[in-house]
Amino acid sequence: MKVALLSDCYLPRLGGIEVQTHDLAQHLRLAGHDVEVFTATRGSQGEMHGAVTVVDGVPVHRMAARMPWELPVNPFAPAELRRRLAEGGFDVAHVQTGVVSPFAWDATRVALGIGLPTAMTWHCMLAGVAPAFRVAGFVRRWAARGVAMSAVSDVAAAPLRRLLGPASTVGVLPNGIDVGRWTVGAVPREPGPLRLVTAMRLAARKRPTALVELVADAARTAGRCSVTLTILGEGPDRRKVEALVRRRGLDWVSLPGRVSRDELRQRYAAADVYLSPARLESFGIAALEARTVGLPVIARSGSGIGEFVTHGVNGLVVSSDSEMAEAIARLAAEPQAVARMRAWNVAHQPTQDWPNVAALAVAEYERAVGLVRR
Repeated sequence: MKVALLSDCYLPRLGGIEVQTHDLAQHLRLAGHDVEVFTATRGSQGEMHGAVTVVDGVPVHRMAARMPWELPVNPFAPAELRRRLAEGGFDVAHVQTGVVSPFAWDATRVALGIGLPTAMTWHCMLAGVAPAFRVAGFVRRWAARGVAMSAVSDVAAAPLRRLLGPASTVGVLPNGIDVGRWTVGAVPREPGPLRLVTAMRLAARKRPTALVELVADAARTAGRCSVTLTILGEGPDRRKVEALVRRRGLDWVSLPGRVSRDELRQRYAAADVYLSPARLESFGIAALEARTVGLPVIARSGSGIGEFVTHGVNGLVVSSDSEMAEAIARLAAEPQAVARMRAWNVAHQPTQDWPNVAALAVAEYERAVGLVRR
């Protein structure tokens, strides 16, 4: 199969959709498929206006334009995109979309216009914007015209199913990870405080300041020197988090910044528990990676993390910040509970391994082809 992957954002930008699209391209190639990427993101040397770069063996069509802050937007791309898709011999288009994805949506209209079977994966929680999509109507029209819709988790798929109604099928195409790369086996725990870790973009949606506050509450409950917290990542709220840490005198909080995947694995292996405070987490790639290393995950209910964390078995699912603080304080006093959940995670690998996810993607492509034929 020859696959066109279409995404507003791609490498060298770093983020969930960017990395997932890149890794999907690699694993589709390993499975014997031909893949090209189309994006509104400039190349590492500023390539745009349709320049083709090659990233890890995959041709990347840089349909970017000169925009303020290098935004991945190009309202002039559709004409050239239409020509390339029509002449490229593609069997299917796979659109990666979020709540606002102008290039991906233009690409969907182009693919439908030339009769190219199209799959669309939603990497977001529609949440409060679902009514606006219902009024706009374009998502329902795309589904009616044969777009094979999917989302990265069942939680993310639920509002999309309500939006489209019972006549449309919304599949689940989870994000993937290299399970073997994140597996480290049993790691002896050194005595000391409960070592908490998280990896996130330091932005309001991920709630890093709320995380610091609730862990501080847990530390007060559990006692002095009961926990440490490492927050890995960068983002616009970094200064706000640093100021909070200084103001509260929380010398047990560290912010090392963004680290490589290898260092991230090492830091997870040296920690005890992974925290995910975000309310609108459509999947939770970092949490899955930490769970694969072995860490119990404490996450908010209603997020995609519930797809791979079962409360009391390999992590804890809580409904509020206060419940998360209580759970942290409890685990600080019960290291045997942490050890039990960690042993379960080490013994049971997750199913979201890339070969499995790539096979699910191909099934979505076949469904898209079938919908067009029908």
